[in-house]
Amino acid sequence: MRHRLARLGRSAVELAGRVAGYGRSRAHAVGELWKRSLQFRVTVSTLALSSAVVFVLGMVLQNQITDRLLDNKERAAMAQLRVVVYTAESELVGDAGQDDALRNRLSNALKKITSSSVATQDAQNSAAGAFEPVLAAGDPDVSSENAIHAGPYEKVPAGMRNFVENNQRTTQIHTVSGVTYFMVGEPVTTATRPIQLYLLFPLTTEQNTVTTVQNTLLVGGLVLLLLLAAITNIVTRQVVRPVRRAAEAAETFAGGDLDRRLDVVGEDDLAKLATSYNEMAASIQDQIRQLEEFGQLQRRFTSDVSHELRTPLTTVRMAADVLHASREQFPAGLARSTELLVDELDRFETLLRDLLEISKLDAGVEELSAEHIDVRPIAERAVEQVSVIAGTAGSAIEFEPPPEPVNAEVDARRVERILRNLLANAIDHSEGRPVRLLLAADEHAVAFAVRDYGVGLRPGEAELVFNRFWRADPSRNRRTGGTGLGLAISQEDARLHGGWLEAWGEPGDGSCFRLTLPRRVGEPVEQSPIGLPPDPPSTPPHDGMRERAEPTSPVDHGAGAPDGPQQATPVGAPEHEEVR
Repeated sequence: MRHRLARLGRSAVELAGRVAGYGRSRAHAVGELWKRSLQFRVTVSTLALSSAVVFVLGMVLQNQITDRLLDNKERAAMAQLRVVVYTAESELVGDAGQDDALRNRLSNALKKITSSSVATQDAQNSAAGAFEPVLAAGDPDVSSENAIHAGPYEKVPAGMRNFVENNQRTTQIHTVSGVTYFMVGEPVTTATRPIQLYLLFPLTTEQNTVTTVQNTLLVGGLVLLLLLAAITNIVTRQVVRPVRRAAEAAETFAGGDLDRRLDVVGEDDLAKLATSYNEMAASIQDQIRQLEEFGQLQRRFTSDVSHELRTPLTTVRMAADVLHASREQFPAGLARSTELLVDELDRFETLLRDLLEISKLDAGVEELSAEHIDVRPIAERAVEQVSVIAGTAGSAIEFEPPPEPVNAEVDARRVERILRNLLANAIDHSEGRPVRLLLAADEHAVAFAVRDYGVGLRPGEAELVFNRFWRADPSRNRRTGGTGLGLAISQEDARLHGGWLEAWGEPGDGSCFRLTLPRRVGEPVEQSPIGLPPDPPSTPPHDGMRERAEPTSPVDHGAGAPDGPQQATPVGAPEHEEVR
């Protein structure tokens, strides 16, 4: 028995849980519909307000009808009372004698009242309706329970008896055995002991009338509410549908369909809205086309200039190489000039290459050559390529690849360019401190983080670091000699992969760049496997015997991250970007 009760209890709890869960889900669905649908909100609000109005009006009407019925009943009852009192006084004139004789006289008088036309035909045809008469010979000094009476005296409440026995006319509504009566009591004048007359008018007809009115008001109110809800829904739909069409047209327009327009029907306010929207869309379309043409001209100019500069640059490069090869035969000043010439030509060639790359990205002609490979060798090659720069700067590059392969669909050339650029940037701004390269992955994404402990970023610079040709401090001495386009190229490369590049930094605590890429091309990425920054900003890795120097100039690393003091800004993959 106990086990059965326990099972029943568990079943009841589970059923209650399911019912509660269903109720929560329905409430959540209604809440979502309330937030999304203006038509639903207007309809429900109108229905709620209309329900309150209908309820108040129904209560007022019901009270008015009930009061009017009772007033009519009371007036008719008083008129009937005067007639019955006259009949009773005429029947009870004279000495009543002993109790038995008095009881007989009261019974005879009651029969006279009920058998007369007053209690039958006239009573039925009058507004008061049928009634039950009661005669009693009560005395205030004697208990009313022992009073001599004729008729249903027990239906008369004690309070009413006391009033009438003290020679006071009174009325009262009282319910006896489920029947509600309108009772009228009045003392009857006789030559002997006092007599009381009570008339009990059933309110059955009035109750039926009130019930009919209540049902009518209830049904009429429900029908009215349904009609109001339907009307509100139709009227609101007439307003909401054009707005929805306008919203759909705006979304399509924002998606690139610049020819999308709204149909103009009529001359009302919604038609004016559609006309204004079409004019605005046409104006924006013209401006966008002008900007596109201007952008195409800019990109074509950049591309053409870059290509045209290659021929004279090749000639100058050949001459510079000849001079550089013979520099030992020149005087010291001329030999140094030859070395500077070669260095600047290298920088010029890098700038031309970056200009061509950025023009291709802007034109949208670049394609992603993604393949499913292990990304660890990519990071190792990037570290190897900047090792000479790191040795010159005195900054060690710390990289510990995961023991297991980290496979992802990436364009190895672009990812290597991003990492090479970020490492060169970190070395250039690390103030001789170590630079850490981290690699991590989860089910959906693979991430690289380049962390330095140098000068860091000033507030607001993280939002500017990926702008083209932007420098945090143009007077800062640089070792790598950037073109100012590397991070901008990286921005486009990362977006081409479907990932993002974020940056964090604080003055004196260094900075950190985090590259997050999807493991499969086209797969959405919601979070990165590496935090930003990946370690507390105040705890750099082992720094050898080198002391931390005060920052001489903050860096322009990329936009801050959600878990750092700067806001993370998605960017793409740079190539050789030393500008901060």
